[in-house]
Amino acid sequence: MKKLIPVVVMAVSAMMMVGCNDTKKKMPVVTVSDSIQTSEDDNDTTVYGVCGEGSSMHMIQLITDSGDTIEYMFGIEDDNPVQGGLLEGDRMAVCGYKTEDGSLVANKIINLTTLLGRWVSLDKNFEIEEGGTVRNFTNAEKNPWNVWKIYNGNLLLNRDTFEITSLGADSLYLENNNGIFTYKRQKNEGGVKLSQK
Repeated sequence: MKKLIPVVVMAVSAMMMVGCNDTKKKMPVVTVSDSIQTSEDDNDTTVYGVCGEGSSMHMIQLITDSGDTIEYMFGIEDDNPVQGGLLEGDRMAVCGYKTEDGSLVANKIINLTTLLGRWVSLDKNFEIEEGGTVRNFTNAEKNPWNVWKIYNGNLLLNRDTFEITSLGADSLYLENNNGIFTYKRQKNEGGVKLSQK
């Protein structure tokens, strides 16, 4: 893995130099592989790290897994892309781009620490665990989710791809071509379910 990082950095640098001819084009940000991914994929544009103390209302300071500190602006002209909040020390997944002036802009920020935990709906009861594992608590389910990862800012549960449209302390909204799916956090580990809508 350590030998792969310099090769990836050199390849991305070469791609950025070639792409600099079109200055109006938004450039992808250098990616860092995520410790929770179930497989490595060079096409994942997500950068992973920890939320730094320099984060503010319109800026996230990300301390990447490789130890770099990157600052992304967000929400000034567009909607706020933060899902799950910005809390110093929380594990984050960030997708963004480089503007003409060289600034980095985040268009998706997912708080992975907030995403972890047990989620329930009328037909689902599962726990997203660190390390890419999903535990399923619904016995009658035909194809239960058992792995997860973030890929290009989307949540992959087995082969199902979802956009996280809302992530809060007690609610999770996922959307794909089949619709919008709502989950509530189950806070009690003693088996008592919270009321569901």
